[in-house]
Amino acid sequence: MPDRDPECVFCGIVAGEIPSTKLYEDEEILAFEDIHPVAPVHLLVIPKRHIPTADDVRDEEGDLLGRMFLTARSLARSAGIVEDGYRIVMNVNRGAGQLVFHIHFHVLGGRPLGKMG
Repeated sequence: MPDRDPECVFCGIVAGEIPSTKLYEDEEILAFEDIHPVAPVHLLVIPKRHIPTADDVRDEEGDLLGRMFLTARSLARSAGIVEDGYRIVMNVNRGAGQLVFHIHFHVLGGRPLGKMG
């Protein structure tokens, strides 16, 4: 699997070719504001390496996913949405709502989100 897909919008953001409002960045992870928010706080946490879906995650990338989760938690704290509650979501494949095929967590909060399931 290539580290970058030239057709992927998130790879373009990682490369600095597409502007974003960055909130966090390290060697492997980037977080930024969603340009089409569905909640007052709507952030995205992505790996810099191109991984199309959760089904494409390799066993050795488990630590990366753990760090993405911890980054999402930290961003929720920074955004002040922990006490009222927030949601971390990853859609997998088109039928579940995945629109950009580069894995990412949505961090949502700032309003009641309703029950799921």
